[in-house]
Amino acid sequence: ERHGYWRKPEYRSWEKMIQRCNNPKRRDYRWYGARGISVCERWRDSFKEFLLDMGLCPERHTLARRDPDGNYAPSNCRWA
Repeated sequence: ERHGYWRKPEYRSWEKMIQRCNNPKRRDYRWYGARGISVCERWRDSFKEFLLDMGLCPERHTLARRDPDGNYAPSNCRWA
């Protein structure tokens, strides 16, 4: 998937979100995937869809979930 964002904060946030929910080898998996927190299918399958829903990351912001026990999905995420 070519998008030109692979070094940008939006792509890094998307990649880390996918990893912490799906990769048991990551240290932070226990706080995400192991607790049942997942990434919605739309985002899991496409960085472009994630970017369309979230928009560009404002400077000094990170991806945050409104409900910390909820999944990563457009209705539960924001740049904070």
